[in-house]
Amino acid sequence: MTHMTHMTNVTDVTDVTDVTSTDGTERLALPPEDRELSPYTGWTRAHWEAAADGLLRAAWRWASPHGALLDLPGRPSRSGVRSDGLEGYARTFLAAAFRTAGARGADPLGLLERYADGLAAGTRTPGRDDAESWPLIRDHTVQGQPMVESASVALGLRLTRPWLWDRLGAKVQDRAEAWLRDALRHTPAPNNWYLFPLSVAGFLQDVGRGDAETAYAIERGLELLEGWYAGEGWYADGDRRSFDHYNGWALHLYPVLHAHLAGDAELLARYGPRLREHLTGFGRMFDGNGAPLYFGRSLTYRFAAGAAIAAGALTGHTPLAPGTSRRLLSGALSYFLNRGALAEPDGLLTLGWHGPHEATLQPYSGPASPYWASKAFVALLAPQDDPLWTAREEPAPSEGPHRAVALPVPGLLVQTGGGLVRVHNHGSDDVPPGAGERAADEEPLYARFAYSTRTGPTARANVPDNHLALEPAARSGGGWSVRRRVHPLGAAHADDGSWGWAASWHRPVFPDGTPGVPGVRVESVTFVRGAEELRVHRVTGAPRGTRIRQTGWADAAPSGAPLRGLYGWGEEVELRAPQGTAFERWVRVPGLLGAVGDDGTALCAAWTSLAEPEGEPPRVTVDGPALVVRWPEGPRVRIAFGPLAIEVGVS
Repeated sequence: MTHMTHMTNVTDVTDVTDVTSTDGTERLALPPEDRELSPYTGWTRAHWEAAADGLLRAAWRWASPHGALLDLPGRPSRSGVRSDGLEGYARTFLAAAFRTAGARGADPLGLLERYADGLAAGTRTPGRDDAESWPLIRDHTVQGQPMVESASVALGLRLTRPWLWDRLGAKVQDRAEAWLRDALRHTPAPNNWYLFPLSVAGFLQDVGRGDAETAYAIERGLELLEGWYAGEGWYADGDRRSFDHYNGWALHLYPVLHAHLAGDAELLARYGPRLREHLTGFGRMFDGNGAPLYFGRSLTYRFAAGAAIAAGALTGHTPLAPGTSRRLLSGALSYFLNRGALAEPDGLLTLGWHGPHEATLQPYSGPASPYWASKAFVALLAPQDDPLWTAREEPAPSEGPHRAVALPVPGLLVQTGGGLVRVHNHGSDDVPPGAGERAADEEPLYARFAYSTRTGPTARANVPDNHLALEPAARSGGGWSVRRRVHPLGAAHADDGSWGWAASWHRPVFPDGTPGVPGVRVESVTFVRGAEELRVHRVTGAPRGTRIRQTGWADAAPSGAPLRGLYGWGEEVELRAPQGTAFERWVRVPGLLGAVGDDGTALCAAWTSLAEPEGEPPRVTVDGPALVVRWPEGPRVRIAFGPLAIEVGVS
């Protein structure tokens, strides 16, 4: 090899014998389960190493002759095939780097030499249209995706420095630096993208190539991060109210990992406690079966959802016991590998959730996009004798009795019990600040009132689940409104978690993209008790004759989650969503129909439960401007609007 010296030649990865199976797990040649150490998943550190090796072996079969591009099969992203090939290199390099650094330089597949060759080939003539050259990094509006990938390249080089970077020739190092520096000189998207130049700058400083430009990139990224910090361990993804998995796999991971790798105690003292507080709530969002919450964008990154849990365990900034952390991490990784996330017969991560699923994707999703899941392998940086790997597994926080936990900052209400996780959304959306609200931009991954680890949401072209919609009489036959910008009104829970609530308001947006019906407002409250959910809405300012439709949980089973009208509803209907969800190929959606009064207002309440409820639905009565909810055995709840007031007492 001419680019990296003192490396040991190894067997070509294409010579590695595969072990195949129908579900893809044997392809990874997993070791036997250890149910003594890991009674819930059976997985150990050895399983994680084997999973990383199997994913890397499969991906490298699609490498260009010199390894600069991994051109995985599939439909291209909007950034084009060459950018997708760089994405394949960068995201798998991140997995290989965590694997190698965690093993203190051991490289059983001999991949570092291949990544070194790819680095040399890709940076020789960047921007050229040939078999190896990497695309140039430009502004996010022009050619931005390479900036995203530059962070993975830089982190990979930083993690493997003694075994890769330090053994490269000076010319290749210079070329790599020149390509990476374009990430510092062009404009990122106005969100977590500013952490990509930060990651590049951190690497360059680490290898003695820092200067004013790298210092500014780090300073600017951290400065913006401060502005996005909303409190209670949650960051907004830019200046919008977007709270989702990017908190864990980007907004916490990059600064915490940067501080950890730099040995910067001051930075870690700032970001570590925030991570700890974040995990207090986020740690409850993993099902007992291992599934992360299906909510927000980029869900094809799958088990990357565990990256923040791993970073917390690595740095000690976590409220979770080591056995609980491993339970969540191994549960998420094995959940997907056991449910068709790997394509047959080649073992590649598919674009989707369990298997391929188009509605899970965004326009920027390409064949290699799922390999951002590599971020979960940050867990391997914890040494073999770390409690993360040696402690006995403990139950997931979602297991056990039903409990409600309110997260007021992101406006989320987390409802758990028996392993099932439901999150009621009264605070997160994907609408940029200052942007208009168009029905055509409705995003099912944010717009619903509730999400779970086992259901939905339905696709944009189908009837929406867990939704409240209006249809003015003049638009009968296809004019149902959507929910876009969410305005939180508060959230709280009982000290013992026996009940909780969250509230918000929104302006219904109608399909033609115009204001349509000015002055209409919907105020909404979700109150949960045990396994039950109470959904209350007040509509004001609607035209006479406007219809209202409430929907519930999407389910393939004929006897799915019930949806009962308690007040203000008329007809019960069963709706169908033939495009299905990420969990089912075809689903039913229960619905309720009603109408506003002559004064343009409506007050309505519905009851549902995705889990088996403990008793009968409550009774609802009206007390002036308020609804009073009474359970046969349980609390008495009074919900009033304008202004919102929620009182919980004893019946």
